Amino acid sequence: MSRKLVAIALSGGVDSSVAAALLMESGYELVGIAMQLWSDEAHTPDNGYPPCPSRQNVNDAQEVCRTLGIPFHVIHLKTQFKQHVIDYFCREYARGRTPNPCIACNQHIKFGFLLDHALSLGVDYLATGHYARIRYYNGAYHLLQSVDLEKDQSYMLYTLGQEKLSRLLFPLGDHIKADIRELAKQKGLPTAGKRSSQDICFITSDYGSFLNRYLSPAPGEIVNSRGEVLGKHRGTAFYTIGQRHGLGLATPEPLYVTKIEADTNRIVVGTKEELLCHGLIAAQINWVSGKIPTQPLAVNAKIRYRAPLIPAIIHAERENVEVRFREPQPAVTPGQAVVFYQGSEVLGGGIIENPK
Repeated sequence: MSRKLVAIALSGGVDSSVAAALLMESGYELVGIAMQLWSDEAHTPDNGYPPCPSRQNVNDAQEVCRTLGIPFHVIHLKTQFKQHVIDYFCREYARGRTPNPCIACNQHIKFGFLLDHALSLGVDYLATGHYARIRYYNGAYHLLQSVDLEKDQSYMLYTLGQEKLSRLLFPLGDHIKADIRELAKQKGLPTAGKRSSQDICFITSDYGSFLNRYLSPAPGEIVNSRGEVLGKHRGTAFYTIGQRHGLGLATPEPLYVTKIEADTNRIVVGTKEELLCHGLIAAQINWVSGKIPTQPLAVNAKIRYRAPLIPAIIHAERENVEVRFREPQPAVTPGQAVVFYQGSEVLGGGIIENPK
């Protein structure tokens, strides 16, 4: 029987490099693919792309393939990345929302265009360096948290469904991050000493400079829940729900951003109690199983990537989900994802529209 052929998505980092090495050890035949996602050139008003040293990442990925002795090629997805990730990111901030571009990238780029391209090459699977697990049982594919909960990325993957899960491999899901760099050294991978990437890949300076360049935010009023003007803000895009510092307000008690009104260009602030929400409405829902729950369901919900799991009851409809928390939660933020878990399994999720 011939060996299974796997396309491994190589970012030029240590995680995907080790994922490739582990797959080779397991007997798979590999082909490496790196994505060119943005322009290496400095930003100009004409090209519409931010500057980013992505060429070095591609070079590092190619060097990994040389070390492992596997074929390598590059897929150019700059136009798609700009449309589905960068433009979305800017559009959400312009609406007074706080987006998660990594989720958009996973949904549209890695497990959209890249997966389609990989399958067109005749491979059996696409593999990545994500920290999550896929298991098949009871006639369905299940998306599970990583063994390493500190590095778990299942929150970012809730948009995956049955068809895509059947063609994906996540070799790092059963490993601890602390062991990965040591494995890279043992296997002589050239990325063993490379620093892990942080924050958003296409923002190479700071949020302020990026948002100023793309959105030209306008100053406006900071008001309390009664509409009383307390100060001035420097542009709604520079603020997020729950923010306390950087408001420039002198008040007897701490105030937090409780609402962003992009249409009136106002920031609403309030007390910690005013920041609490009992639930939310989410839209753009995906269920990993492909089946909408027909009854109210007890879950653990995660309302931000780094937020803890919190007990909740969800009421699912065709277009949206109502989430009721067991205890009120602070800083429920429109534009962020809410993801539903039972045990270690991801049931699905959606985009937060309205805190309640």
